[in-house]
Amino acid sequence: MSDSRRLGVAVVGAGYWGPNLIRNFRIAEDWDLVAVCDLDVDRAQRVLGERSGVDVHADLAEVLSRDDVDAIAIATPARTHQDIALAALHAGKHVLVEKPLAESVAQGSTMVDLARSQGLVLMADHTYCYTPAVLKIRELVEAGELGDILFVDSVRINLGLVQPDVDVFWDLAPHDLSILDFILPGGLRPTGVSAQGGDPLGAGKPCVGYLTMPLPGGAIAHVHVNWLSPTKIRQMVIGGSRRTLVWDDLNPQQRLSVYDRGVDLAQQSVDSSDDRAAATISYRLGDTWAPALPEREALGAMVAEYAACIRDQRASRTDGEAGLRVLSVLEAASASLADGGALVDAGLSTPELEAV
Repeated sequence: MSDSRRLGVAVVGAGYWGPNLIRNFRIAEDWDLVAVCDLDVDRAQRVLGERSGVDVHADLAEVLSRDDVDAIAIATPARTHQDIALAALHAGKHVLVEKPLAESVAQGSTMVDLARSQGLVLMADHTYCYTPAVLKIRELVEAGELGDILFVDSVRINLGLVQPDVDVFWDLAPHDLSILDFILPGGLRPTGVSAQGGDPLGAGKPCVGYLTMPLPGGAIAHVHVNWLSPTKIRQMVIGGSRRTLVWDDLNPQQRLSVYDRGVDLAQQSVDSSDDRAAATISYRLGDTWAPALPEREALGAMVAEYAACIRDQRASRTDGEAGLRVLSVLEAASASLADGGALVDAGLSTPELEAV
């Protein structure tokens, strides 16, 4: 593929998320938006505008038969992701999929396997992983600025729409899980998953949820998701052995704050005649600083990454395997809920998933 040629893309789905993808593909230098596919043709046409020059299709097969479509972007309900993605991969098209990757690990694995066998890019639209804040967090973690990760506490709550087909875990937690997978060394591989959910409205599904994940090495991650809070909070605290980082996504003036504060624990021998030891605790009270962040739209960076992966024939930073790890935790959370909050193995250390 010539690096100078713009790639042809079709967006499948013009509902809630589709218009955002359409807008970013239209202005991207690497892409030529050639088609939008939606069962509601009038809605798709309204999103594009009357004089857009972009074709609208109601039939996916028509889109996939076009020679000028190199890739598609799926922005439809999760229950449709597998069928659309498999059809596109069989047609030789690269695929970008809105979160979550699929309805189950089994479905997602089928998609990943087919993309690999076809030599095509399968990418999860984990949008937060392309925000300047999360990219900076990953950079700081990789550089060792925080030290060893000790804990992560994430809160994503607001007065939100109670979804008809999924609970609050499957609706909101994929954002936090994809971020954890992106910033943690080795990705998101908890040693277990425990979930507690509440349904005070009687909606028939958890509307408030708490997800606890022990991590390798003794660290722990906690995610709170909630549709019922009158206050909107988007915050993540990442505690390290050297520094602690706080990400407040609703504070554009200072999204990231790094605290050179913490607790140092040293073991001292109490009696040389036995193996008893006492802990000496010291508190570190250093400076606080705020990394400078560029202002740019995450979806613009994401569609640029999609094009680069196709041109360079490489996996993306949020590839199908990342989508599978998120799905594995979500499935384990559902199993934990069914078992009264028991700690459930997510299967992320098994050779089968590591080999995917």
